[in-house]
Amino acid sequence: MAAAVPAGQASSAAGPPGFLRTVWLVTVAAGHWGAAASGTVGGEETSKCEDLRVGQYLCNDPKINDATQEPVNCTNYTAYVQCFPAPNITCKDFSGNETHFTGSEVGFLKPISCRNVNGYSYKVAVALSLFLGWLGADRFYLGYPALGLLKFCTVGFCGIGSLIDFVLISMQIVGPSDGSSYIIDYYGTRLTRLSITNETFRKTQLYP
Repeated sequence: MAAAVPAGQASSAAGPPGFLRTVWLVTVAAGHWGAAASGTVGGEETSKCEDLRVGQYLCNDPKINDATQEPVNCTNYTAYVQCFPAPNITCKDFSGNETHFTGSEVGFLKPISCRNVNGYSYKVAVALSLFLGWLGADRFYLGYPALGLLKFCTVGFCGIGSLIDFVLISMQIVGPSDGSSYIIDYYGTRLTRLSITNETFRKTQLYP
């Protein structure tokens, strides 16, 4: 037969677990808000601004050099543009400082590809090939003096070589001898060569 426990003793016996539960809840809440205030939630640090997703930042258009038609700060085939994170986004800028952005501060510099040019104009090369290709003027201009002299002595290989060179230069297959690219309007027609490397993604073909 179970013994009856007085009401006072029952309340004191149930008191400690309830008190400990309250302390635990207060401790967890304080730790959560402290982590949120310090910029970390769940032990995760604030991400870098360059890791933002598309739509969370806006980048300026590159400034184009009128002479080269490439970005003014193009070095080693790479240029950089300023990017601004969207308002109310907190991330680490290019200096490593955690910043709460308003939309007007530069968060990071985004790299963009550019081309190496060395004074050879695409329009000039095509014009020389079209009108003076039979004299080898196009090859002289692009830095191929031997081929230019040979075309001059053979009248453009009887016209056949001039036609072939015109097609190759127009398609930007033949370029300057120093390996640089043509000066082409930044928003003009450019040739993009596609190649397959070890990093190329290959999708498995399914046959019926």
